[in-house]
Amino acid sequence: MEMSAIPASLVAPVEVSAEAYCELGLMHASGRAGAVNLVKAQTWFNIAFARGSARAAAHRQELALEMSRDEIAEALREARTFLTRH
Repeated sequence: MEMSAIPASLVAPVEVSAEAYCELGLMHASGRAGAVNLVKAQTWFNIAFARGSARAAAHRQELALEMSRDEIAEALREARTFLTRH
């Protein structure tokens, strides 16, 4: 089947909600996504916060207490990169 035969509504990317990004952060913070990864968790919380999740803001602040400045900076860089591409 050619791409032109598929309706655009089925091909266009679906906008991911801020709460879905927040959930990704929780998965990385708790280890539900494999090993606990605070930088990845903080990255997703930053993205969720930027997209309007108030819940992510609270998680982001709480997690920052357990992270080094370098880890926080890395998470911010990764979030910025993601947000500029998506």
